Amino acid sequence: MARRYDCNEATDRATGLREAASAVRRGELVVLPTDTVYGLGADAFSGEAVADLATAKGRGRGMPLPVLIGSPNTLHGLVTDFSEQAWELVDAFWPGPLTLVARHQPSLMWDLGDSRGTVAIRMPLHPVAIELLTEVGPMAVTSANAAGHPAPEDCDAAQQMLGDAVSVYLDGGPVPGIVPSSIVDVTGKVPVLLREGALSPEELRKVVPDLEVAS
Repeated sequence: MARRYDCNEATDRATGLREAASAVRRGELVVLPTDTVYGLGADAFSGEAVADLATAKGRGRGMPLPVLIGSPNTLHGLVTDFSEQAWELVDAFWPGPLTLVARHQPSLMWDLGDSRGTVAIRMPLHPVAIELLTEVGPMAVTSANAAGHPAPEDCDAAQQMLGDAVSVYLDGGPVPGIVPSSIVDVTGKVPVLLREGALSPEELRKVVPDLEVAS
């Protein structure tokens, strides 16, 4: 049976984070607040957990799962051929609503879908998310809704859709929702904006002036 913890209350938050970390290590699913919407997460390196996440979400392999991390330093062990411009974007906008598509280390033992050697990665600006990610490491995380339904902006909405498929719900209260992260591809010589979200091309070009926008 799913357990839910109020992260706006100190004792419940500490217990919830401890239980969520244990659940992730056991290969179970958790729901956590982020700076955009509520996310459904699992250990990025557990193939069975990632498969369970995709099943709960109703998401096929053609839509690879993104990864959330708790510190920019984690990138060193996950990505390769990471350009100076990519690091400048990290310095300017992390933690925050910027997802970077980068080439992952070929030695990594994970299966996030048909990603063709890349990973979409982000550090969210939410203290509960960062604390959990710092404790357990990289997590595969997607919005905590069933396919075809709106992304949840509160824990109630997530729990109504996902129910007991999730072991632990971390309730951080309502989150901003509405505007997703912007997605920038940094695998080539020039950064390319794949999806405009919370960050506009103009904001991004203040850091990387040669940013292109995908047609």
